[in-house]
Amino acid sequence: MRVKSGVFLPFLAVVSLAVVLAEVPSATWASTGTLSLASGVTALVFMAMAALLGSRWTWLEDVFGGLDRVYEVHKWLGVWALVLASVHLVFKAGAPEWEVASILALPPYWTRLVRQLSYVALVVIVLLALNRKIPYGQWRWWHKLSGPLFVVVVLHWLSFKSPIALGSPAGLWLATCATFGLAGAAWKLLLYPFLAPHAEYRLTHVEPGVASVRLELEPVGKPVPFEAGQFAFLRFLHAGLREPHPFTIASGTGAGKPVQFVIRALGDYTDRLVAEAKPGMRAEVYAPFGRFKRPAGGGHEVWIGGGVGLSPFIAWLHDGSRQDLAKVTLFNFQTPGRGFPGVEELAADARMRGADWVEVSDGPDSPVFADRFGWLVGQVGADRVSVCFCGPRGLLTKVRAEMARLGVPASKLRYEQFEFR
Repeated sequence: MRVKSGVFLPFLAVVSLAVVLAEVPSATWASTGTLSLASGVTALVFMAMAALLGSRWTWLEDVFGGLDRVYEVHKWLGVWALVLASVHLVFKAGAPEWEVASILALPPYWTRLVRQLSYVALVVIVLLALNRKIPYGQWRWWHKLSGPLFVVVVLHWLSFKSPIALGSPAGLWLATCATFGLAGAAWKLLLYPFLAPHAEYRLTHVEPGVASVRLELEPVGKPVPFEAGQFAFLRFLHAGLREPHPFTIASGTGAGKPVQFVIRALGDYTDRLVAEAKPGMRAEVYAPFGRFKRPAGGGHEVWIGGGVGLSPFIAWLHDGSRQDLAKVTLFNFQTPGRGFPGVEELAADARMRGADWVEVSDGPDSPVFADRFGWLVGQVGADRVSVCFCGPRGLLTKVRAEMARLGVPASKLRYEQFEFR
């Protein structure tokens, strides 16, 4: 069972509030001063956890159920940290009854400057994370500042006069969270490029399509291990293509097999990659990430891929460890004229292996999908169907609605977050 943002964030907030209330007189609990202090403490904790989650450590995937879920929680931590920091800034965190002192004494000028900079730092971090109009190359380099900016926020806590002593429950809570956050930020900024699992690959085959491309890469040395359905951060060692981007691995597992990616031109980086990819180019593959796995056990599997969301299912079709495809129906939602390279051969190969391939070219409201899905549920039973989905949010909403209409339990759905940034 994975930890969700709807549980994780309230847990952090409740603990932060509890330790703050333990530090101030009960007569001031209902004051704006206590509200400001609790908001500031919680904002710092949220920022620390966001920095920790940005490290991409493997054990975090185990806790939250995959890197896509980790980044979803990471996003909401940043949003709510900004909201709470705003409350902290508006109201004065203090009361005449409080006994206050700073943990790290700084000159008054620097104390005020760090206080203002800490709020500006948080605003910059969140706006950069949420602004999709910034080109990825610029966004990535600006976002690298989130670690150093978090150091400014920690300095504000240490230099600000408050009733929280370092050895108190609230002080220990903040110190623990800040330590985790600083460790995650330091790892991601300084050590990740060198110590994270990765390997060098050579591009051996390029199959172009309409605004898309299929890439096949072979390891130069020892390959990175992965499971079908996982994704990797791909970084080409060539000018203009050095930014690491996440792409689902579209090939099955097996010793000595090349790794494949199917990439569609959807932005400045992918436009350039689709246009310039040539055999012989070298790349670094950071992997594996993701916990999108096929269901185990009996029942009929419904795979639904939308656009580039077809990629994990391509890997599942060619996964040498499992060949039980007779109980699989794959719905491929693709815009006419924008299908993946070799999709016709892929469909024929899937049918030859026993899977039922259903092409859907008229959008989420397609009667082809509704009729075929409804017929399938009627044949095998709502409790005997498992649904695996990877695609845009709008299509996911439609799939959930169809499942509810047909009585398929929501627990039967597993999906990969499609919008990663």
